Amino acid sequence: MHFPKKIKEERTKNNMSQQELGEHLNISRQSVSKWERGEGYPNIETLIKLSEIFNITIDELLKGDHSLKEKIIEDGKQLAHPKTKLFFDLLLIVGLLLIIAKILLLIANKFFGLDTSFLQSSILYNLIPFASSIVGAIGSEIFGKKYK
Repeated sequence: MHFPKKIKEERTKNNMSQQELGEHLNISRQSVSKWERGEGYPNIETLIKLSEIFNITIDELLKGDHSLKEKIIEDGKQLAHPKTKLFFDLLLIVGLLLIIAKILLLIANKFFGLDTSFLQSSILYNLIPFASSIVGAIGSEIFGKKYK
């Protein structure tokens, strides 16, 4: 049975109107109506609440409705690792900013005679900007493709 039929069946079996179900879920009656017409689907938190209200498992709500299963899977992927992707994006930006700062220091050293030789001999000065840019770009690319 598809989700729209299942939700209506469970709602009527529990003698609830769309308005009453909406009130239990803190949503509008129109949202419940959309679900029953197959024009939309609830998010995972609402599915959990529905299973509790109707005293059935989430599996019973989802069985037979492949499009809802796909939506839940896609929603899960989108929420899976946004902080990790953000971390790699920031790492890439920091690396690029450090490379720009390094170039500006070289220019300032050449034209204004600044003595930055103590920085140039440091392994961190030479390695961190490029390493963070490369790691940030690779990580951002991997998580960007994996969790669109």
